[in-house]
Amino acid sequence: MAKTTSKIELTVELDENRVPEKLHWTAEDGGIKNEEAKAILLSVWDSKAQESLRIDLWTKDMPVDEMKLFFHQTLVAMSDTFNRATQDEKMTATMKDFCDYFAEKLELKK
Repeated sequence: MAKTTSKIELTVELDENRVPEKLHWTAEDGGIKNEEAKAILLSVWDSKAQESLRIDLWTKDMPVDEMKLFFHQTLVAMSDTFNRATQDEKMTATMKDFCDYFAEKLELKK
């Protein structure tokens, strides 16, 4: 059986000070072609070193209120992913409680 590959591509347009001005991403298998983004958080697990490697980028025109929403939604999604990966219901509930606290303190929920 032939193996298939799938490619996800990130493109970062920098200003003269190497600060991101534009971010685009493509994931053709998911129907995404050169879509603009204002922020990207990417984590990769290095099994040999037993550590997480990160790429955290956002454009200089990303509004702070949108960044707060982005972080909240990312934390909620990470809680869901943690639950699917570990089936640890108790810790997932604790993480969700923190997400609610985060949203409350930043006044994200109207």
